[in-house]
Amino acid sequence: MADFLLSAAAFVVLMVALGLVRVARGPGRADRMMAAQLLGSGAVGALLLLGAATGESAVFDVALTLALLSAFASIAFVKFAMRQDQPASDEEDAAPRAERRAAPKPARIPSGDRPAYSPDEGST
Repeated sequence: MADFLLSAAAFVVLMVALGLVRVARGPGRADRMMAAQLLGSGAVGALLLLGAATGESAVFDVALTLALLSAFASIAFVKFAMRQDQPASDEEDAAPRAERRAAPKPARIPSGDRPAYSPDEGST
């Protein structure tokens, strides 16, 4: 049974190696990300088969860690892709900032009979 599991793991690794071609030649970001997900899933599958064949429990831990990292990588890719797809025109961003800077500050209303403090006057 161990020989079958090892040969299945080798087959999965071979298929993942073919997925590297798509990573290198992918026409778009989405194609490359899907190929990267294939690499992560294939590696997890190969590690699980290897762990079952050898009986090493540490291999299962590595496979689970790789699966978690693969999920975080896809989330990071989506956030990066969304940031890249947003228009970053300087004219659109500069107008709201300029309006905020040019907005007048509210006048300070003195309370009671005290005159408003003027920085030109002394503190006495």
